[in-house]
Amino acid sequence: MPLPIPTRRTLLTVAAAGGALAMAGCTGPGASGDPADDAERGTPRPGGTLRAAFAGGGTNETLDPHLVNLFADAARAKALFDKLADFGSDLSAQPRLAERWEPNEGLDVWTVTLREAGWHDGSPVTAADVLHSYRRIADPDRAFRAKSSLEPIDLDASEAPDERTVVFRLKRPYADFPHVLAAFGAYVVPDGAEEFDRPVGSGPFRFVSFTPGRSLTVERFDDHWEGAPLLDGVEFLVADEESARVNALLGGQVEYAHELNPTTARAHQDGDQLRIVRLPNSTMQGFVLKTDRPPFDDPRVREAFFLIADRQELIDGALSGAGEIGNDLFGKGYRYYADQLPQRTQDLDRARRLLREAGHGEGLTVQLDTSPVATGFLESAEIFKEQAARAGVDIEVRVGSADTYWSDTLDSGVLACTRSGAMPIESHISQRLLRDSPTNASQWRHDDFDALYQQAQSTRDDEERGALYERMQRRLHAEGGFLIWGFADWIVGTANRVRGVAEDAPANTLDWARFDRVWLA
Repeated sequence: MPLPIPTRRTLLTVAAAGGALAMAGCTGPGASGDPADDAERGTPRPGGTLRAAFAGGGTNETLDPHLVNLFADAARAKALFDKLADFGSDLSAQPRLAERWEPNEGLDVWTVTLREAGWHDGSPVTAADVLHSYRRIADPDRAFRAKSSLEPIDLDASEAPDERTVVFRLKRPYADFPHVLAAFGAYVVPDGAEEFDRPVGSGPFRFVSFTPGRSLTVERFDDHWEGAPLLDGVEFLVADEESARVNALLGGQVEYAHELNPTTARAHQDGDQLRIVRLPNSTMQGFVLKTDRPPFDDPRVREAFFLIADRQELIDGALSGAGEIGNDLFGKGYRYYADQLPQRTQDLDRARRLLREAGHGEGLTVQLDTSPVATGFLESAEIFKEQAARAGVDIEVRVGSADTYWSDTLDSGVLACTRSGAMPIESHISQRLLRDSPTNASQWRHDDFDALYQQAQSTRDDEERGALYERMQRRLHAEGGFLIWGFADWIVGTANRVRGVAEDAPANTLDWARFDRVWLA
């Protein structure tokens, strides 16, 4: 499932909460001793507080890092806590609290060595903390986001032979086990921690104050294992409407505004009031076809729909050009992506021929479910309706509730708009394309495909495993249930004085919302 989209409410708390801190300023000395010279050269210099606006979750917000759900939750958790690993820009697992990991020959036991890191109260991060965190996430009576990711671990059999070593015993071979360590929401908390009103973490910033639905204030943690941040602190503020975030940025109430729409970005791209930062390949955009029911139980109909799509027209019309075309495969630019497959293009003549062969020569009517739940969904549905009409297909667009859209379309209907945030290709397969996957919206269930995945996870050699992933992707490209027409840029806006915001980090990867690397000119 994609990261849920915040409910849009006409609420702006930036102005009120922003008064809690003085206007961010650079209080520390510059590298040369002359702040003007440092700003001109782009030399990082310490000091100041960054105010960042996100869409929030209302008065029920919590700082429990295992309950992260929205982008605001993830950004706050990243500031206060850390994981054993996190995903790089290519979605490979990068060590964080884990210094290294090593599998046994059978790939079903993984030994993780922790780096020397400390909690904000000065105590060390230990293996007991890790096991407590993972067992808490896996509690069957709780609804923590990372629970399904930890499913391969036998946590009863896993152990901590010493303070800096965790031995994870798995239920089956898993060559890509480091993806589990980097899973969304798999944060490490102190052993025994259950209350997070005043959380103690191991992240680059430590807790100062929190008002749910309004703001979180954090300050620099000088003893962070990766070095102290340049900023004195960060204030996370809530502005649910995109227009409110933009106006707060333009009005000097914040220095960072998350999740801007393409129209806003285009309007300010060449202006001098703010900076537009595009994070490429952050969001997969497409349609999901139910492969277990008519008309999409016939692979000829699925291929016809793949050939109906004019992908550039969808990018231009639904995303205002802020993205690049897809090829009906998840993970463009990510590790193991099958970029050698030919790019599929619109071919209406072949689409009509395939539909005739499938018995739809007199026309075909299909209902397409969509919703205002995500940017571009309503627009892409209408554009595809027009494209399909040119191939003799009548698309009936049905607009569903934003609050229940993802659950409504997981098992019901036949065709729906879909999107996904960044995750490894292996995670996309395991969570969405296996017989027992929890979010198998395309209803793709094939024993031989599952066997290839299990073979890949039993293969130690990266190149050989990559070849197996390529075989799976070739199958999906030919007859799968995802019509992936594009990959959208994720867009943030910053004040001109903000430096250090990563421009090559898809949303939810290590360098996204990485405020410990940001500084103020």
